[in-house]
Amino acid sequence: MCKKDYAKSIDKMIFPGIQGGPLVHVIAAKAVAFKEAMSEEFRTYQAQVIKNARRLSEELIRRGFNIISGGTDNHLMLVDLTKKNITGRDAENALDLCGITVNKNAIPFDEQPPTITSGIRLGTPCVTTRGMGEDEMVEIAEIIEEVVNNSKDAEELQRLKERALSLSRRFPIYQ
Repeated sequence: MCKKDYAKSIDKMIFPGIQGGPLVHVIAAKAVAFKEAMSEEFRTYQAQVIKNARRLSEELIRRGFNIISGGTDNHLMLVDLTKKNITGRDAENALDLCGITVNKNAIPFDEQPPTITSGIRLGTPCVTTRGMGEDEMVEIAEIIEEVVNNSKDAEELQRLKERALSLSRRFPIYQ
């Protein structure tokens, strides 16, 4: 996987450097993953992941959220919450209470420390894997907006948790 000039150095770095044995199970897992990635089904899935991310970012922008890059052309987005008067940590915690997993994330020139942050990072592979599409991204954006706007209202968060669970039940992990 590299030029002959570098092969010996790279081989020594890998073994015994960072890999203590051949780890045949890992090699097999990689082979299966590469084969799957070459399939048309996987290409279709990846295209849907990106469509979902674009739709989610558009819907969040429409609701007054600031997406750092102005949108997305991949599977994730970084949301600046500064204008929403909530920290990344508080948003992460409130969304988690409602069954929505995000990561607090620093934004460019963030004035908050890394343990608090001013942003959150969202991605769409998980919901796409469940079979959700662009219509569901509208509903997810709406739930996120309501959670952020009501992050200190326990009753409202419970209602939003039920709404998020209802959406998840329509798209079970195992079918």
